[in-house]
Amino acid sequence: MMMKQITINGNNIHNIASFYAEINRVFMAEEQWQIGNSLDAFNDLLYGGFGAIKSDEKVQLIWNNMDKSKEVLGYEITKAYYEEKLKAGSTFNREYFREKLTTLEDGRGETYFDILMAIIAEHPNIELVV
Repeated sequence: MMMKQITINGNNIHNIASFYAEINRVFMAEEQWQIGNSLDAFNDLLYGGFGAIKSDEKVQLIWNNMDKSKEVLGYEITKAYYEEKLKAGSTFNREYFREKLTTLEDGRGETYFDILMAIIAEHPNIELVV
């Protein structure tokens, strides 16, 4: 049985918003709605049941130009992401994001790209190909 192949084009990724635009282009083309710019939504998408992945089917996720995506979704973007969560009036868990920002600035934290890789790794039905 052939494994379904889904291809992400890293050249289309310039920031977090464009990552989700690419994910929606690739995974949600046949849906009447799109996922939001959320790590939880990306994780849910990989479980399947909507979009391109049907239930827990085996998928080969091909990420072309991944090095570009890794660079773009690196330290600076991640720092800005955490700082946005810490703005006055934010409804997010400020203590959590303050800790994440401090860890990132200390050189021990994960970048947004690292977090995406960890989410993908949590799904045994997804085989990442670079």
